[in-house]
Amino acid sequence: SAVHGAAEARAIDGNLESSDGVWRESNAFFTPLNILFLLVNIYTIYVLLRPTPPAVLPKEPPATVFRVFNPRTLLPFTGENDTPIYLAVRGRVFDVSHGRNFYGPGGPYSNFAGRDASRGLALGSFDEDMLTEDLDGPLDPLEGLGPDEIEALQGWEENFDSKYLVVGRLTAVGDEEK
Repeated sequence: SAVHGAAEARAIDGNLESSDGVWRESNAFFTPLNILFLLVNIYTIYVLLRPTPPAVLPKEPPATVFRVFNPRTLLPFTGENDTPIYLAVRGRVFDVSHGRNFYGPGGPYSNFAGRDASRGLALGSFDEDMLTEDLDGPLDPLEGLGPDEIEALQGWEENFDSKYLVVGRLTAVGDEEK
């Protein structure tokens, strides 16, 4: 036919016959839906065949050795410079590092960190004057506490027992070997 142009083509069954008589595939394969399907298949194959990373075991905390403290050797354990936080209650030293927001620097009970907290906990007072001033003297015998205060102290001790690890015992300076 005389009206055939160079770019004219006729479609038969999804194929195109160009004006030069050569049959060519139409671009029906490259539809957005087919491209999406191809990408989903490639991703699925990647996910199935990619190497799995080795399992990472949780890091064990360093072992804590039970030790004997005196008021001076307990004093550095205040949570400053990422040190553990220890406090003593009735001669037992607890690692309260997990309660850093309470016992660490700036916490409401931070003055008990690295110290014997027994009297302050028994009296419900978190003031500095509840702490033993003479670190080289005898431990506080907790004299003068009434039955209600002793009961309050026992409640605190039970609380510490249920939440924190006992890491040592507190003795007076010079009594560490007993």
